[in-house]
Amino acid sequence: MGWWKKSINIVKDLDPAARNSLEVLLTYPGIKALAAHRLSHFLWEHNFKLLARMNSQFWRFLTNIEIHPGAKIAAGVFIDHGAGLVIGETAEVEEGVMLYHGVTLGGTGKDKGKRHPTIRKGALISAHSQIIGPIEVGENAKVGAAAVVLSDVPADVTVVGVPAKVVRVHGQKDAITIKSMEEKREESYYSSKL
Repeated sequence: MGWWKKSINIVKDLDPAARNSLEVLLTYPGIKALAAHRLSHFLWEHNFKLLARMNSQFWRFLTNIEIHPGAKIAAGVFIDHGAGLVIGETAEVEEGVMLYHGVTLGGTGKDKGKRHPTIRKGALISAHSQIIGPIEVGENAKVGAAAVVLSDVPADVTVVGVPAKVVRVHGQKDAITIKSMEEKREESYYSSKL
């Protein structure tokens, strides 16, 4: 399946307000931003860095969605609404991910190399969430609105809050499993800062 078809189909599958392909193509800023990113990323990878940045900034102006040309984004990603969304240079976003408005996939400083998050297949990142640093959000994980995520999020969990904490595992509240996961996440976070 081609990029356009995959990108339009995921919008129709995930957004009950999407009535048909033409409407999605003409009125969804996320589709436009992702299509523009494909060109920007191609230019970036072929060492036309300035042209890549100019193209991405032009589309940022039109869509209010900022995607760095170096970011790696799979086909079949859905940006819903999108206003204020920022995706940094070394971020990676896999197929089936849903990103809402105000989301930041940001870095933690001026370090070179991998400094932005990786979002695995099927994850849902809610409005105004901030996912910061070279961390990973696992497959089918959910990040609640306005959460601040500073450490890895395992697959199939829901995290909320500032800082983000696990509140559900496989859609269920399981206090023992959640406590164990949070202890491991905290230990991992603090050991990486030493």
